[in-house]
Amino acid sequence: MEKATFAAGCFWHVEEVFSKTDGVKSTAVGYTGGHTDNPTYEDVCTDRTGHAEAIQVEYDPNEISYSDLVKVFFANHNPTTANKQGPDVGIQYRSAIFCHNEEQEKTAKEVKEELNPSAHKTFGNDIVTEIKPASKFYRAEEYHQKYFEKNY
Repeated sequence: MEKATFAAGCFWHVEEVFSKTDGVKSTAVGYTGGHTDNPTYEDVCTDRTGHAEAIQVEYDPNEISYSDLVKVFFANHNPTTANKQGPDVGIQYRSAIFCHNEEQEKTAKEVKEELNPSAHKTFGNDIVTEIKPASKFYRAEEYHQKYFEKNY
């Protein structure tokens, strides 16, 4: 198994998408990319921790490639808006790929570059998704895990 970490707005929707993706074995929502330890949902919503709402997936690379996961990520949010997805505004809603190794970083940059012309045609802007090394992932509170599965 390998890990991949993405931020694409509210983590509830992102988890729902990846949990239904063939080759993904598990998902967890949480917070990453910030500068404080053990943030809570309330902390992250202040925009002062620097964290993004994120999803961490464990996947089988024999069943789905990292490149295909990145394409799922880009296909399921607007990667051309900084710190905003739909009605959600703030740095916790930014578009970001947190890479666990150099190969993931290389692949993420290649896919971003490949998709940028179509994003410009679709959304009218270039992709602004951050691509950076993965930092500590803090699992979100239990009521956020599998939110749609529990509530709908």
